[in-house]
Amino acid sequence: MGSRREDQELSSDSEVMARTERKAFSGPLGPSSSSGAWRRIKSLDRKRTSTSTENDDDEAYVEITLDILDDSVAVHSVQAAGGGGHEDPQLALLAKKTLEGKKSASFRSSLLRSTSTHIRQVSQELKRLASFSKRNSGAGRRIDRTRSATAHALKSLKFITAKASAANGWASVEKRFDDLTANSNGLLNSSLFGECIGMNKESKEFAGELFRAIARRRNISGDAINKAQLREFWEQISDESFDSRLQTFFDMVDKDADGRITEEEVREIISLSASANKLSNIQKQAQEYAALIMEELDPDNVGYIMVENLETLLLQAPVHHSVTVSDSRVLSQLLSQKLKPTQENNPIKRCYHKTKYFLLDNWKRVWVLMLWISIVSALFVYKFIQYKNKEAFEVMGYCVCVAKGGAETLKFNMALILLPVCRNTITWLRNKTKLGVVVPFDDNLNFHKVIAVGIIVGVGLHAGAHLTCDFPRLIHATEEQYESMIPYFGEDQPDNYWWFVKGVEGLTGIGMVVLMTIAFTLATPWFRRNKLNLPKPLKKLTGFNAFWYSHHLFVIVYALLILHGIRLYLTKKWYYKTTWMYLAVPVFLYACERLIRFFRSSIKPVKILKVAVYPGNVLALHMSKPQGFKYKSGQYMFVNCAAVSPFEWHPFSITSAPGDDYLSVHIRTLGDWTRQLKTVFSSVCQPSAAGKSGLLRADMQEENNPSFPKILIDGPYGAPAQDYKKYDVVLLVGLGIGATPMVSIVKDIINNMNSLKNKELDEYAVLDDVLESGRAGNNTNNNSSSNGKNNKSNKGFRTQKAYYYWVTREQGSFEWFKGILNEVAEMDEKGVIELHNYCTSVYEEGDARSALIAMLQNLHHAKNGVDVVSGTRVKSHFAKPNWRQVYKKIALHHPDSRVGVFYCGAPALTKELKQLALDFSHRTSTKFEFHKENF
Repeated sequence: MGSRREDQELSSDSEVMARTERKAFSGPLGPSSSSGAWRRIKSLDRKRTSTSTENDDDEAYVEITLDILDDSVAVHSVQAAGGGGHEDPQLALLAKKTLEGKKSASFRSSLLRSTSTHIRQVSQELKRLASFSKRNSGAGRRIDRTRSATAHALKSLKFITAKASAANGWASVEKRFDDLTANSNGLLNSSLFGECIGMNKESKEFAGELFRAIARRRNISGDAINKAQLREFWEQISDESFDSRLQTFFDMVDKDADGRITEEEVREIISLSASANKLSNIQKQAQEYAALIMEELDPDNVGYIMVENLETLLLQAPVHHSVTVSDSRVLSQLLSQKLKPTQENNPIKRCYHKTKYFLLDNWKRVWVLMLWISIVSALFVYKFIQYKNKEAFEVMGYCVCVAKGGAETLKFNMALILLPVCRNTITWLRNKTKLGVVVPFDDNLNFHKVIAVGIIVGVGLHAGAHLTCDFPRLIHATEEQYESMIPYFGEDQPDNYWWFVKGVEGLTGIGMVVLMTIAFTLATPWFRRNKLNLPKPLKKLTGFNAFWYSHHLFVIVYALLILHGIRLYLTKKWYYKTTWMYLAVPVFLYACERLIRFFRSSIKPVKILKVAVYPGNVLALHMSKPQGFKYKSGQYMFVNCAAVSPFEWHPFSITSAPGDDYLSVHIRTLGDWTRQLKTVFSSVCQPSAAGKSGLLRADMQEENNPSFPKILIDGPYGAPAQDYKKYDVVLLVGLGIGATPMVSIVKDIINNMNSLKNKELDEYAVLDDVLESGRAGNNTNNNSSSNGKNNKSNKGFRTQKAYYYWVTREQGSFEWFKGILNEVAEMDEKGVIELHNYCTSVYEEGDARSALIAMLQNLHHAKNGVDVVSGTRVKSHFAKPNWRQVYKKIALHHPDSRVGVFYCGAPALTKELKQLALDFSHRTSTKFEFHKENF
């Protein structure tokens, strides 16, 4: 009776909550208790079936003990019911995070109602997690048809997406069938089956095997089916029962339909799955992996496996399906309720909050832009007022004021635009001063572009006012009006535009406008990144080379600007001609920068030590480190190869760590220069020997001693990622070749950790020596000098945890940093770095096309410690990461911490990562600071 009454109370509470607004629990639950003492409540959330036994009943629920004091609730313990279980700390932590929160007056009137409802929500979700704990804590793992194991298996054998369910998906399948069979008398060929059910072209072979498997099961011969048969096929594919999916998958492997799967059939399905997922390396080793699966599922060596063996493999939950937050969708929803933005009804408050968050996130950019706009506006107003009081105003009116105001802003911006690209100066300021606290050095190139827009506006005001207003008024002025202009334009009044064009002022002005138009146009993303589909003769106008060479037209532009500023119509005294005054310091500084680059690259030559060409068109260069070349992880340098072009310098992230005795860069061929560079170095390489990574290799230590092209380097230069050390936690995200700066950081973190560890050991050793010898003074001095270098290198190092996410499309890409990832995985004894590799060519976990790859991955990694996808010790994930889950995980594990998010890769992901950083910073105690690499 007590149990039934408790269930009725819970049901009643749920009904009350259903009629009111449902809210995620995030605070105190109700009014203070009368005595103020702790009250302990045990919640038993049971889920019974008509056939369950008393024993099974205990496994069907968990017991949560809560301590209640006043309006606060704390989790005392969480354990499986039945009396024999021990408390699971992970479950307690999850429940605690779900139930804790801020004080909320709205909940105080309904303590028991809210408590029971939320206990029920949480406990229902924790049932499965408790079952995991119980099974894993046993002496051996039992493979059975538990709810959780079957659910995992179901997720691993989906033949269609969740959106295309049997009921909802058939309408679109039927429509595609009608379109595809319009000319074939209502018969669908097996080659079109994949397209008809919604699979992509890459899965054509897989879809063909699926077609033949279902056809064999239904005794259908031939390569074509009608609509009725397709409906039967579709119902079987979309059947969500485990047995149906298992049988369908088994039939795909069992090609001769004898109810047994041989090693050859396993090899064929592995090869097919690898082909569908673009995993060429697995396809090449299909025979080896088939033998591995047979060894696991056929221990008696009978030569075949049955459907029961395959079921056993599917029902085994993989290692990474342990009790984690990501395993629970409901708990995840409860924990993230406060992250969902709430709509503020008051528009004033809504605007206030948006403005507040914007200023908090962008205050560095805001004050710099406000200062720039203020200076530009002040210069414009100053010149406008000055010319309003001159004689020229009587003839040309406000037009001359606008023209001269625009000219003044133009002179200032032409001087200022050089400063953001003085890379040596910015790097020095970033490394040696504290200006980085208030100045956004990471946005130097963005500020460069903003100033360019200001220049365009200045040119428009200056040239537009002259051509459309000043000159026409001067040409049409009366003799009396023109008389005051004689000292400036001469006795003869201009009678047409040609008079202005043929002079030095006109020629220099037109020349500047034409050259700047060319440079600005070719610098736009459409031209610089080859986004325009131009005819072949015009293709050379796009790409980095066109941008690089056209940008050097600025030398001519500045010469014309100085000449234009000397030959002014309305200013005759030299000290009023201020153009050269604006330009003197920035041009001198930039000229010094270029001279430093030239001499530094010539004085500090590098020697190529090793070259490797990897899949994915990536060239790796290992070179000697010049004496005095000091850099930080995350920084980049410019590379020049005279064999390709003596004038072009291109920036690349340094992939070696500061502690390495060499420099390395990884260069992907994305343009003309990089393509030619790869060709030049490939010509001196040989095919890789067995056991070595890369398609082609050349090493100075080998006997053939290849003759490498000459390489010059210039740098290092500052980048956002170099400041990772000031964060407690870092999230490193690399997309494709964008992993290059992150690899250096990962290595540097391990080196710093080991350095700190060695320093502590040295201090203990010295202390022991001091105690034994009694010579405290001498030993202390010696210890200080010996550890001075380590103290300097570890200065400011705060990072305690790093999350590394590398997302790439191709399996071959993992070879780029295979050695480095293995080295980090081996050296990271304390688990400081979480390495996550994602291969997006593989279908997401749960898709039948990747099911066998996932099984193979788990088996191979468990037996050999090597991932079959990446070839490293780091286990790979399939498809794309769920970035919200990534941020949520970090926020839950690192409350009240500053997390540096560093991203390098395609711009498409920038917006999402930045927005998530802002959302989680605003709504959790963890503060995420987003940084993107800019070259």
